[in-house]
Amino acid sequence: MYSMQWSSYLRKLLWLFLLLHGFFFSVTAQQLLPVNEKTYADSLRQIVYSRSADSSKANACFLLSDYWRAKDTVKSRMFLTKGKQLSAKNPYLNALYFFYEGQHLSAIHPEKAQISLRKATQKLTAFRTAASYEAAAAAWYNYGILQRNKKGDPFVINILLNKSIPLAQQSGKSEKMAHYYSQLGTLFMYNAQFDKAEAYNKKAIDLLEKKKPGSSELMLAYLGAVSNFIYKGDSETAKILLDKAKVILEPHKESTQYPYYYYNEGLYLISKGYFNNAIKSIDKGIMLAKSLNQSTLLQMLTFRKYDIYLQLEEYKNARDLLVKLLKEGNLSAEVNNRKMFYTQLAAVNEKMGNLKEAYQWQTQYSKLSDSINDSKLKEKINELEVQFQNAENQKKITALETDKKEADLAARNNRLFSSLLGASTLFFLAIALLAFAFYRNQKKLSEQKEINHQQQLKELHQQQLLSTTEAMLEGEERERRRVARDLHDGLGGMLAGIKIKLSGEMSHGGKNPNPVEIHKIIGQLDNAVTELRRIARNMMPETLLRFGLETALKDLCEALESQNISISYESFNLDTEMEISTQVIIYRIIQEALSNAIRHANAKNIMVQCSQNGKTFFITVEDDGSGFDTNILDQKKGIGITNIENRAKYLNGTVEIHSAPHEGTTINIELYV
Repeated sequence: MYSMQWSSYLRKLLWLFLLLHGFFFSVTAQQLLPVNEKTYADSLRQIVYSRSADSSKANACFLLSDYWRAKDTVKSRMFLTKGKQLSAKNPYLNALYFFYEGQHLSAIHPEKAQISLRKATQKLTAFRTAASYEAAAAAWYNYGILQRNKKGDPFVINILLNKSIPLAQQSGKSEKMAHYYSQLGTLFMYNAQFDKAEAYNKKAIDLLEKKKPGSSELMLAYLGAVSNFIYKGDSETAKILLDKAKVILEPHKESTQYPYYYYNEGLYLISKGYFNNAIKSIDKGIMLAKSLNQSTLLQMLTFRKYDIYLQLEEYKNARDLLVKLLKEGNLSAEVNNRKMFYTQLAAVNEKMGNLKEAYQWQTQYSKLSDSINDSKLKEKINELEVQFQNAENQKKITALETDKKEADLAARNNRLFSSLLGASTLFFLAIALLAFAFYRNQKKLSEQKEINHQQQLKELHQQQLLSTTEAMLEGEERERRRVARDLHDGLGGMLAGIKIKLSGEMSHGGKNPNPVEIHKIIGQLDNAVTELRRIARNMMPETLLRFGLETALKDLCEALESQNISISYESFNLDTEMEISTQVIIYRIIQEALSNAIRHANAKNIMVQCSQNGKTFFITVEDDGSGFDTNILDQKKGIGITNIENRAKYLNGTVEIHSAPHEGTTINIELYV
């Protein structure tokens, strides 16, 4: 009796399930992290701050940027920028940068992310390594996912079959190929082709159980297959795979994959009619999705509650949840999902007796519904798969024909080789003589060019030193004027007032001095001492001389904080033995950057980060102020930015400024100390 009820229920809500699962697939398939996420991140961080080669540290920075992009976009951007700096001399890592830039931008700027991912696919074609094939496969796939709402499932399937899977095969990473098989299975499931989905899921699971047991790829393949078996009505097999996924996840309580697991567990419990247990699993997933800021999955789990309310005939709660999800907009952005929302709202209002409202929702659905397009979509998907299978067979035939042709060519080449050998020897001898004569002439020209080049470099260096010296002298003169003004207007005025009051008290002659006036004079002396300390700290902070750069910077940030301005400071691996002159330059750079953020940007929150790797010192100052158009720096720079750049040049450093109106400002500085 129960199996008949479930079969009827499955037929009734199958289309609804598939639409939602397909949307979730498009959102979550872009990031694949190991289940032991914290250990993974810690190991990458150790590489970044070790004495490893720049290429290793750059790759670790890119992976950390990808790790943080869903958790902390500021950290993600920081590691992405650092990775770009470390990969400056490596052409492959320069190409790989665009892939991770696309990853970083995928959630915040999808259109820019698509441009970066396409650049990655183009630039990675220049390399013929396993790593480049693997990265290109991922870049193509993530580009397809970002285009899914616009171009549909056939476009993504075409990329999987003709780009990602072949590139994964070339990389030799069978586990990556299996992951794309699993994603292909999910797309077929989304289009109600469960047998094909099962075949691709089995391919993925068989490969991963053999090559990469206990991996995130295998866990996700299990969960994808769980959904497919539930839609086929085979809940027993679904339970076996659900338990296997749980075994992989259980040792890693911090994994961000747990909400997705609870989503599938809830789906399984609903299929068995265990609604109370299903609500418990869904509530666990909702709690974790909230803490991990997984907004779309949070809505998906909330929708499962709607499904249970339907089964329990709590129609008002069901309708309220559905209206809430429709207003939030994430799920209803895609046309097929809106059609599903409209039909469900029509059905639940009909159950409640709200026939007028039910009719209005059904009318909305009719405007979107187009069954002909649905059938054409399935035909297109099947056509793509047939093309893929034919292409695979053609590859095998072409390989055999190529082997035969290579054998024939080898025989012909052997015959030609003997006759060409003698002629080639004479030809290359003549070439060698001509090359030697040409080399001698070019050597003389090169020597003269080198002399001229060295002379030009010397002149440019002298000009640069002159400009830097002028700027430093101007800065020193400006500082002298400021100190003189502070002494005259501030401390000088205070001391003059104290002198006048003391003279007044002395004029009383033998009378006793007024205690109230004496206390006022002492208070004024305290203020004068405080003002003197402030001026001295601006000239040369005592904390820097006594306790070093790290303590001085922390003290500077705390001194500049106020009720309206919050300044956070972080430091990593700073050298306490650094020369005092270098520490002063770094202190002045950060002091100038903070002054700009407070006085000109009107920032409320400012972050200062300093780190050191050997002789390289990194500074990042980021604020949420008004920002500005960086193009104006090409025409005119303020004194503050000029002082920062001149001090950085003094330490052979570079300055990068990222800003836009109303988007804050980030200054990245690299110094050689």
